[in-house]
Amino acid sequence: MENNQYKQIKRVTTHVLLEMKQRGEKISMLTAYDFTFARILDASLIDVILVGDSASNVMAGHTTTLPITLDQMIYHTASVTRAVERALVVADIPFGSYQGNSKEALNSSIRLMKEAAAHAVKMEGGIEIIDSVKRVLSAGVPVMGHLGLTPQSIYKFGTFEVRAREEAEANKLIEDAKLLEEAGCFAIVLEKIPAKLAERVASELKIPVIGIGAGGNVDGQVLVLHDVLGLTKEFNPRFLRRYMNLYDDVKINVERYIEDVKLGDFPNEKEQY
Repeated sequence: MENNQYKQIKRVTTHVLLEMKQRGEKISMLTAYDFTFARILDASLIDVILVGDSASNVMAGHTTTLPITLDQMIYHTASVTRAVERALVVADIPFGSYQGNSKEALNSSIRLMKEAAAHAVKMEGGIEIIDSVKRVLSAGVPVMGHLGLTPQSIYKFGTFEVRAREEAEANKLIEDAKLLEEAGCFAIVLEKIPAKLAERVASELKIPVIGIGAGGNVDGQVLVLHDVLGLTKEFNPRFLRRYMNLYDDVKINVERYIEDVKLGDFPNEKEQY
């Protein structure tokens, strides 16, 4: 589809994503956590913006996604939705705000929809959280699933290594994916699993499957924006493609600014009143 055809879509919805899968058109998805970047992504015609709990890492400096709170996710999501006119905005429900308590899951989802104007929510897990998924869906809130490496469960896994290499875990992932689809999820993210397994899941599900470290034979891709732009330097997984090196670019130009200030070169006569 050409650029002008993209512009004809006034708003990307869950139904639009389903149509994209049906016609074999790949879905583009990136994270954003603030108004400025969200506005750039939306103007670039990104299909889906994920307000990820990865904000815990890239925005707040935590080593895991676990510390971020629901109030903080509402703040980030509201900042994003104020900037967006076209993309579908999906907000992560943070750790501790839905697991094991379907009523709390519903309340968390409603807050993200009402206070932050999210278009949909995302939850990690399969059969373990299916009651929460069903309860949220029953209230009319669209839900995106997330299987494979689920960062909120990192202490259970004990490692960020590839998931579902073994047959038993692979079979459970397939079962969980089908369970989430049957429950009514509009899409599923598969993170850091073997490409062949991800391809199989995408082929067996009617709903879109978005990959991150899951190979190219799925329905779309998602990455963390700060990694794509090279604002981060420490995180270097095989699946990441850096399109820029903004860390060094920003650092060099901040150093230029500091030098100009120290030398009295900024501001010059044209830059003052």
